[in-house]
Amino acid sequence: NTLWQPGTDHAGIATQMVVERRLNAEGKTRHDLGREEFIKQIWQWKKHSGGTITRQLRRMGTSPDWSRERFTMDEGLSHAVNEVFVRLYKEGLIYRGKRLVNWDPVLHTAVSDLEVVSTEENGHLWHMRYPLSSGDGHLVVATTRPETMLGDAAVAVHPDDERYQKLIGQTIKLPLTDREIPIIADDYVDPEFGTGCVKIAPAHDFNDYAMGQRHDLPLINIFTVDAVVNDEAPGSYAGMSRFDARKKILDDLESLGLLEKIDDHKLMVPRGDRSHSIIEPYLTDQWYVKVTPLAEPAIKAVKNGDIKFVPENWSKTYFEWMNNIEDWCISRQIWWGHRIPAWYDDAGNFYVGHDEAEVRSEHNLSDDFNLRQDDDVLDTWFSSALWPFSTLGWPDSMEDVNTFYPTSVLVTGFDIIFFWVARMIMMGLKFTGKVPFHEVYIHGLVRDSHGQKMSKSKGNVLDPIDLIDGIELETLVKKRTSGLMQPKMAKTIEKHTRQDFPDGIPAFGTDALRFTFASLASTGRDINFDLARVEGYRNFCNKLWNAARYVLMNTEGQDCGQRNDAAIELNAADRWIISRLQQVEMTVAKSIKDYRLDRMAQAIYGFTWDEYCSWYLELSKVVLNDPDASPESQRGTRRTLVRVLETLLRLLHPLIPFITEEIWQRVAPLADKQGETIMLQPYPVADKEKIDKSAIAETEWLQAVITGIRNIRGEMNIAPGKPLPVFLQNLSQQDSDLLEANENQLRTLARVEEITCLANDETSPDAATALVGDLKVLVPFGAFIDKDEEIKRLHKEMGKIEKDLARSTGKLSNASFVDKAPVTVVEKERARVSEIEQTLASLGEQLKKIEAL
Repeated sequence: NTLWQPGTDHAGIATQMVVERRLNAEGKTRHDLGREEFIKQIWQWKKHSGGTITRQLRRMGTSPDWSRERFTMDEGLSHAVNEVFVRLYKEGLIYRGKRLVNWDPVLHTAVSDLEVVSTEENGHLWHMRYPLSSGDGHLVVATTRPETMLGDAAVAVHPDDERYQKLIGQTIKLPLTDREIPIIADDYVDPEFGTGCVKIAPAHDFNDYAMGQRHDLPLINIFTVDAVVNDEAPGSYAGMSRFDARKKILDDLESLGLLEKIDDHKLMVPRGDRSHSIIEPYLTDQWYVKVTPLAEPAIKAVKNGDIKFVPENWSKTYFEWMNNIEDWCISRQIWWGHRIPAWYDDAGNFYVGHDEAEVRSEHNLSDDFNLRQDDDVLDTWFSSALWPFSTLGWPDSMEDVNTFYPTSVLVTGFDIIFFWVARMIMMGLKFTGKVPFHEVYIHGLVRDSHGQKMSKSKGNVLDPIDLIDGIELETLVKKRTSGLMQPKMAKTIEKHTRQDFPDGIPAFGTDALRFTFASLASTGRDINFDLARVEGYRNFCNKLWNAARYVLMNTEGQDCGQRNDAAIELNAADRWIISRLQQVEMTVAKSIKDYRLDRMAQAIYGFTWDEYCSWYLELSKVVLNDPDASPESQRGTRRTLVRVLETLLRLLHPLIPFITEEIWQRVAPLADKQGETIMLQPYPVADKEKIDKSAIAETEWLQAVITGIRNIRGEMNIAPGKPLPVFLQNLSQQDSDLLEANENQLRTLARVEEITCLANDETSPDAATALVGDLKVLVPFGAFIDKDEEIKRLHKEMGKIEKDLARSTGKLSNASFVDKAPVTVVEKERARVSEIEQTLASLGEQLKKIEAL
């Protein structure tokens, strides 16, 4: 009774950005429409464009229970969200507070630490003079953000820094303002960095905020939600953007002689992962979850083994974050999402409840008492954290929860362990008393062929449907450059797309794409996606198809030995392929258990291509085409062909479902298998009793001899179809027995016309040689060389080389060359002469052998 629960989240910020950009293109904003109409527009967009993920999943051949598909904004899930919010609030685990947050000035919303991407950039460190109020000189502070000085509340020094100990408690006259600020002592200050004096702006830096709390400093916010200087700052800067204000402040400081110096400086710049705008630490009222009480049982669940990470090393990452977890800012200043179930009265008091009616009832508020719902919505991850149980009907219906919860395994990427995995564990334990899943399989992140993370903003996303169906270049360019969050990137994206896909993308089909993903599913963090890999697995699918055609041609309408009373005879090759199938089934079972789909794919690929197709099908032809072969042996080979193929199809089905279903429908009856679909067949399980080690050894011997002869053909450039005489020497008794049992197969597959066995002391002809253990496999030169033509060719080659030798020896016999040329040049020429002489001697030996034939 397995459930794979399909569905999607509402992607609050990303979705609102897309719809807002569409409105902006029409010269409108969401405020022109109003909240209600804007939300209608988003639902319209979702109806027409929002099903991309599920369409891709369906085309990829996934098989969840689509009748249960859910969306985090569904009515039932929204009810669960409200229920969780209200319960946590009543327990004191959700609170509202004024704190410093990561503020996105483009999106006008708070974002979590996890939604901020910091990258190293080149910047500057400005050294500014802050005059002492006493008039006895100044302190020099260094900063990368001079604009925030307008919000400075103190200058801090280390308490043990002797340079400044006597100044602690005095005040500074803050430049460009009419304020005085104190000099304070704090252990946080590094006396070795810069001058050892640090400006403190508690409303504009997270470390400064913490210090401000310790020293009870005022919080002076100088920015608006747009990161524009507000009226708290001196009038000459009000209304300026933060970067324009920076320029003017620096100019003003310089004109006052208060800018001491500027250093080049590398710094980490925080940007929003959606808007890419520089994040501003901003003081604002937000809703928070008090996470520590929820984190403690979630840490314990992984420590005691209730939840296991695969690979296990990801548990260290989990613990690292969970042990240092901070309260979760869950409010977002956008419109699309679950609106916070809190209502405010005109005095600013707020009331939390499932709906307004409940609030009025609980607090005895009359109908004419004015209430206004909070405008903010919840972080998308809040509702996603409830997914394992909210999708099953919690809190109203518990039947499915009791049946399917907890789940067995969560499959996800390492980049959302904190966003999603940790929060599901915390919420699952809190509201069900059970972990939401027992194993967390962490896969790598699929990157483009250059190793870059795929993202819409970079325009390097590969739509799986384009890989399945193919797409022309111009259509691909248009698709990648439309609806960008940063339209200015369009030209760069077009250039890279034309470089990477000059002919567009060919159609690979779903199965090839699925097999590619399975083969890449290693334990590494990153997977660089390469179209050449998909092409290789498309070739594999074609190979399987052609193998099936051969099997059907040789078995349909014929006796395949499926009747219990049918006499069959299995030769060594039949028993070998059956044995190898069991061993592959064992490898596959272990790979699945270990979540190593890459090893599973590799094992089945190697068996299908290199053993079943390349060897067994060829060996089967020897039996089926042999007029002297017994009916029992031909029946045994036909039965082995279909049974191994049918089992192989079931092994492959989870990886490549479409082609395996198509082939299985025709192969199954021949293998005496009943059923409407391969999907409902049992997955193959190895039978160790069927592993025949002697058959494996015998077939491997035969393969080695045939491969040796084929290698000689390749090295000597002998036509594949040319029959050859072969001499065998140093035969053991086992070699002789194996030769007798497999001579027909050897002659057929290696295209051998005659086999001669030589005694160990017997003189062998001049021949190309391959070794199989102590056994020598010899193909005489005379069998494939035209004696007169080869003598002629060797004379010509030697004549050409003798001329080269004469030129080089002539140089070395010239005293002027030896005396005047650099030593290295002379040595190089001598080495060349030695090399030519060796080549000439080798050709001479070869000529003697040919002449003796």
